Parts: sequence; structure tokens; C-alpha cells
Amino acid sequence: MGIIGWIVLGLLAGAIAKVILPGRDPGGLIVTTLIGIVGAFLGGWLSAKLLDKPIPHDFFDGKTWLAAIGGSLVLLIFYRLLFGDSRARR
Repeated sequence: MGIIGWIVLGLLAGAIAKVILPGRDPGGLIVTTLIGIVGAFLGGWLSAKLLDKPIPHDFFDGKTWLAAIGGSLVLLIFYRLLFGDSRARR
């Protein structure tokens, strides 16, 4: 899968993670894309290292999507813990 494929996968995985965890987040489309892309790599890495189940690099594989969405959810939770309430405190 090429870099464009990872960006598209990251954008969609980040958007799905935001649908699963609705709420106000600082950041917009770019932050969502970055969370999704890094989450896709994080999910694949965690799956390979902790679960000893490498993720195939096929765009249409269900395991790839689950790992990307799972990694995006983890990053979104950490992102909200670090920056989520910054607007409410002002």
C-alpha cells in the first residue's frame, strides 16, 4: 500500500474514531487525518508486537481497518486527555 493509501486509510480511520467517540475536539480535518495515520501505524505495530499477529498491508483487508481504527481510538483518547478541555478552561 502506497503513501496515498495510508493517508486515505488514516483519514477514514480517524473519522470513524471520531464517530465512535463523539465530542468536541480541538483540531479539525488535519488533526483527524494525523491521528488516523499515526493510529494506523500504531495499531499495526501493537498488533505485531503485543499480539504477535502482523497486519497485512492490503487496503481492503478487515484486519488492517480494525488495527487502524483501534490505533486511532487510542490516540484520540490520549489527545482528548491532553488537549480536550483546553477550550472549556478559557
